[in-house]
Amino acid sequence: MGLRDYNIYNIIKRNARLYNNKIALISGDRRINHQRFLEKVNKLACGLQSVGLRKGDRIGILAQNSLEFIYLLGAAAKVGAIILPINWRLNPEEVAYIISDAAPKVFFVESEFQGMIMPMISKCDFIEKYYFLDNDKGVFTDFNILMQNDGICPPIDVYSDDSYLIIYTAAVQGRPRGAVLTHQNLIAGSSLQMYYWGLTKEDVCLIMLPLFHLAGLGMALSIVQAGGSNIILPKFDIDVALEHLQKDKVTIFGEFPPMLKTLLDKAEDGKYDLSNLKIVVGLVDPPETIKKLKEMTGATFWVGYGQTETSSMISFAPYHERPGSAGIPGYMVEVEIIDDYGNIMETGGAGEIVVRGPIVFKGYWNLEKDNEYTFRNGWHHTGDKGYFDSDGYLWYTGRTPAKELIKTGGENVYPVEVEKVILEHPLIKEVAVVGVPDLQWCEAIKAVCVLKTGGSLNESELIEFVQGRIARFKKPKYVVFVSSLPKTEDGCIDREKIKVDYGKV
Repeated sequence: MGLRDYNIYNIIKRNARLYNNKIALISGDRRINHQRFLEKVNKLACGLQSVGLRKGDRIGILAQNSLEFIYLLGAAAKVGAIILPINWRLNPEEVAYIISDAAPKVFFVESEFQGMIMPMISKCDFIEKYYFLDNDKGVFTDFNILMQNDGICPPIDVYSDDSYLIIYTAAVQGRPRGAVLTHQNLIAGSSLQMYYWGLTKEDVCLIMLPLFHLAGLGMALSIVQAGGSNIILPKFDIDVALEHLQKDKVTIFGEFPPMLKTLLDKAEDGKYDLSNLKIVVGLVDPPETIKKLKEMTGATFWVGYGQTETSSMISFAPYHERPGSAGIPGYMVEVEIIDDYGNIMETGGAGEIVVRGPIVFKGYWNLEKDNEYTFRNGWHHTGDKGYFDSDGYLWYTGRTPAKELIKTGGENVYPVEVEKVILEHPLIKEVAVVGVPDLQWCEAIKAVCVLKTGGSLNESELIEFVQGRIARFKKPKYVVFVSSLPKTEDGCIDREKIKVDYGKV
């Protein structure tokens, strides 16, 4: 590697030298120190090389969180491979598209999802090896076979700007796009988070968010870089989470609503000691939940703004500093607000949020035209709108027309993707999908539909129709039938008018 290069694997090596016997990873009753973590990564890297994996090849993963998932992150960094974590909440057609688009060479699957993958095998001849991550004796090879070596293999030059991760974002025009992140992106992003949250080797993080999301994976990497301990939960389990919070003296975790409220409600009886908790990072939970967190634990609730394409949050603040804001721009990040013509706006002026700096992703996988548009004029155009107040706090105000997006329970959903499925119903003539406020999920999906002449359809029938065709979290929670949709002068559906007329529950 080059004189000025540094990658994710280098961090794991450093930790093994400095904190060798300190616990790095916890999962169930397994506790792995930093030295053992490095040994696992080295063995897995050699195993992957032995089956033909080379620099730049993709490693597909369809699984819940696990130690093995974390080992793959380290091994990929050592051999220069690219991790492709897939959202297991997607339906088979969506998963199949991502696999065909990114074309992984090896694939790791949890036995729970074997049934989803089996029908795809005949169409995915680019995948040379399939492995189980959870030691299930199924049709795939046991993951542990890759660990049966001495961990010594030829070194690979892995550079800071090499691609390391592809995370598929919410679908645009019906298809998701793979955001490609480099080692530099993720190290810069985790460095920002380390700084603002004051992370050290003494911190213990509870990873409840899925590692296929940057929110979960990025927080785990921040703790790795700090030399701290990550507790890996397969998925959110309130009882298991509370046990770890108390027993392992958790200091920080990230969450999507309503996880925090659920935890606090369960801990109200005083059975659990949450006094070690210092920081909770989340979306803007209801003020009463944030207040309850402070009263019960003394912890600080942090907010910010970011997206997969920016490798981490780009703005940070404790919620109480400026309630409702997204915090102030972080170090190593330049953030501006521009108008429709690309001009930078003065303080208080609302426009599109644009970003540049080492956290900006490499681009969308195999989508050069999208990249040219996204990176025009030397900025990453987020597609989100906002403004700066006189003290430099960023305020998020919505999405640009080019990026209508609904954020429901931490998942991104583009209305056009849901609309496309609804229009497949033979009785639907027109539809507009909007986000509406929701106490549990922050936003919920609402479909405003026009039936074809003589058609008869009820809300539950349409929801069931959609549910069978895309991921469950993308189905509408609410459906209304109207005689017509408002239109603009050019005959297009007037989304802004629909939001005004129907943007409430």
